[in-house]
Amino acid sequence: MKFENRHSIIVATVAAAIAAGAAGTAGAQSYVAQIGHLEAPSQPRHQGLERVAELVEERTDGEVAFELYPSSQLGDARAMNEGVQLGTIEGTVSPAAFLGGFNPAVSILDIPYLLPTDLEDASEMRQGEFGDAVLETFAERGFHAVGLWPNGRKHFTSVNPIADIEDFEGQRFRVMDSAILIEQFNALNASAVALPFGELYTALQTGVIEGQENPLDTIATMRFYEVQDYLLVSDHGHMEDVILFNPAWWESLPAEYQDIIVAAFEEVAPEVEELKETAQEEALATIREAGLEVEELTDEEKARMRETMYPRARDAYLEQAGEEGEALIELYEEEYARIVGE
Repeated sequence: MKFENRHSIIVATVAAAIAAGAAGTAGAQSYVAQIGHLEAPSQPRHQGLERVAELVEERTDGEVAFELYPSSQLGDARAMNEGVQLGTIEGTVSPAAFLGGFNPAVSILDIPYLLPTDLEDASEMRQGEFGDAVLETFAERGFHAVGLWPNGRKHFTSVNPIADIEDFEGQRFRVMDSAILIEQFNALNASAVALPFGELYTALQTGVIEGQENPLDTIATMRFYEVQDYLLVSDHGHMEDVILFNPAWWESLPAEYQDIIVAAFEEVAPEVEELKETAQEEALATIREAGLEVEELTDEEKARMRETMYPRARDAYLEQAGEEGEALIELYEEEYARIVGE
């Protein structure tokens, strides 16, 4: 399978005056996109989108403008993804975990320890041939995918000790409804229980499950530390956002504007990651203050955890992604070995 280099995406705030002014200028065109996403305006994803919007507006002399709709104003993740396919909205920035039903190939990003735990190495994979290949899988599914943005890493919490692999045996952890994540816990001799996120706190509180996995800022914001006793800083799951646009809208843009948008998203990605990392550090301090016992895996311990979880999660992915998944895995493993040195 041949993978082409990715194009990229769109985002910027709209000013009605700019649109009106452009419409009144002979030969001028305005390209306006409604972009929806799930996070609040105070969170890194939206702050990054605002910055991209500013850069794109400036560099296209106001010809490309984006109306940003945070906090699920345009619907839940499924509704926004479908809206992009249908063209009722122009774009969305969606967590990869919510896209498997639209594109089984993207579920490769659910595999534990898929990306290196070193942030620079992870960025190299995200922006390189592997990242391009993941984006290309959206082309036949009614999307134009233009980039991946980092959105934190997952860690484990439980009411019981989880300092090493052996501690996981027999414990029950909440997961999203994903065969890959279920196999991740099966590899640890733990049980995985698929539950909606909205039921997670109560399930922990009532003992339906012992533990869960989420980024640190989610653990702090949702106050899971009130019903958990142990945190393992494991970095086992990268949370990736996929930037998606309606293909017809994207193709209506002049090539120079496409290039400007792509460059803006790539330029802002490190800022988004820095914001997310700051939020993680603040969240970890909150969790420590709440009294949880915190263990942090060493690089050697992470490598052992990866050796345990990766093979079974990869095989679960291959079962659902077929030949397309096999090609992605082959490319991924080559890239991982080159970058990490394995």
